[in-house]
Amino acid sequence: MFEQLGLGDITPREASVWLALAVGLLFGLLAEPTRFCFRRAVAGPRTERRSAGGLWLWALGFAILGTQGAVMAGLIDFGGHRYTNTALPILALVFGGLAFGIGMVLTRGCITRLTILSATGNLRALVVMVVFAIVAHATLKGVLAPLRLALGSVTVEPGISTLSDLPGGALVWSLLIAVPALAYGITARIKPITLIAGAIIGLLIPAAWVGTGYVLLDEFDPIALESLAFTAPMADSLFYVIASTAVSPSFGGGVVAGVLVGALVASLIGRRFAWQSFDSPTQMGRYLTGGALMGAGGVLAGGCTIGAGLSGVPTLGLAAIIAILSIAAGGAIAARFVDRTSALGSGYAGSSDTQSLQPAE
Repeated sequence: MFEQLGLGDITPREASVWLALAVGLLFGLLAEPTRFCFRRAVAGPRTERRSAGGLWLWALGFAILGTQGAVMAGLIDFGGHRYTNTALPILALVFGGLAFGIGMVLTRGCITRLTILSATGNLRALVVMVVFAIVAHATLKGVLAPLRLALGSVTVEPGISTLSDLPGGALVWSLLIAVPALAYGITARIKPITLIAGAIIGLLIPAAWVGTGYVLLDEFDPIALESLAFTAPMADSLFYVIASTAVSPSFGGGVVAGVLVGALVASLIGRRFAWQSFDSPTQMGRYLTGGALMGAGGVLAGGCTIGAGLSGVPTLGLAAIIAILSIAAGGAIAARFVDRTSALGSGYAGSSDTQSLQPAE
């Protein structure tokens, strides 16, 4: 379809970067004021978990219906995609997901939320974002790559690659996940304007899938089928920043740049921009540890709460579902440990000051 757009000399890859910028910009504009975050749903303050979980599931419901609707319409096909591989790297998925979940609790935000916060003046989030990108790149192509390869070599073959291979097919399983998710969002006492924002966030997922997999499809210059994600894109962005003359801009880099700009604009409009930093060296150490765990874990699990979760689950791929469930489990386990140590008065942030225990957001 790309040839019919009449975009002149622009290539599909270049057009995909502009698409990514637009998708990321909208995501940042909407996710910053709504405090869209998977970590809050799993391990946030008890008073916020229902609303945070409701908003995330509400967005997921729209992402699933939009993505599978595009598949059924023949616009995109996930055959051969890493989320639909029949050989599941089970150890990498589980251990990576657990590590990511623990890391997001230590940093008080998943990498998506911290990327947004870094654009609002939060220097803690900015430091974590840099550490995350470095460790993710090291796990993909650097000193930690042998660990990734070792864990990834342990696979299981359940005989199916997606839920659509089960009785009922894609339509039934899409509805079985999307309808309860949407129902939970409706009953979570979320403001209507926030629900609208959540729906748009969810629809950005199929918009990106269709954009890269159909609208910009060119058989002579093919590009990867991609949607919102932060793990590999963050590593790619880091490499582009330090070696832009040797590499070209990518879809993932466009997403990260768009999110940063969108979040910055939203925070300035809402007068929420404020410089923040670490309270103590111990707190900084905790954030660095969490960022490293998320960087390695995100690569091993094949994505973060957005890449494997909001974008991956709508593919109905077993790998994405296992990854996001492992992330949730890691977050819940870490949160319980943190709550217990806090209750004992040990102050896991290294200070008795209750301010050090507050979420990054």
